[in-house]
Amino acid sequence: MKLLIVTVVDEFHKEAMQLFKKAHIERFSGSDIDGYKEAPSFLMNTSWFPSERGGTESNMYLSFTEEAKIDTFFELVTEFNKHLETDNPIKAIVVPIEKYI
Repeated sequence: MKLLIVTVVDEFHKEAMQLFKKAHIERFSGSDIDGYKEAPSFLMNTSWFPSERGGTESNMYLSFTEEAKIDTFFELVTEFNKHLETDNPIKAIVVPIEKYI
């Protein structure tokens, strides 16, 4: 059992869902997040309520799953990212799990 963490810009949400499906990863959690490539300007802003949103609308997914499914997912993501015309590829990492219940 390993923990798969995936981040994707909101524009590729549907494609990410298809990649999970093709890899037979059917159970995962997701959350809307803001992605940043540089130090967020709001950290330097003294206002409590900045008028502009600083990050890129993105999604993060977490899945506790088997290594074979993760290998398939990585192959699919690698192929997907090869054909992108943007500099926002789908990113994924794997974290080993020592214990779980």
